[in-house]
Amino acid sequence: MILHMCGRAEWPPQGDDYRAESLEVEGFVHCSDYGTVHLPANALFSGRTDLVLLVIDPARLTASVKWERPVVGPPDGPWFPHVYGPINPDAVVDVIDFPPGADGTFTLPAVLANP
Repeated sequence: MILHMCGRAEWPPQGDDYRAESLEVEGFVHCSDYGTVHLPANALFSGRTDLVLLVIDPARLTASVKWERPVVGPPDGPWFPHVYGPINPDAVVDVIDFPPGADGTFTLPAVLANP
């Protein structure tokens, strides 16, 4: 499974498929895996309280997924899954609230850490 963070108001999509802003700007939807989701969350969304995680089954996606290095970060850092097209709703197998901790930082939700 791969994960995508978005605001609660962005899911479910208003149209047929989910289109993150990055799809239009960068050509892909940013995703993470269970071990790295806290990295972009803390770098970009510290303290934000309206996030959810879309749990996506890559086998159900109609768009291709490529694992790539982030543009910013150490060259030996983790790679991230990028979805090169909209996310079809039937590929999303769960939606999980993703609140920060009391200190404003994010960690993997217990429901994903201990399935």
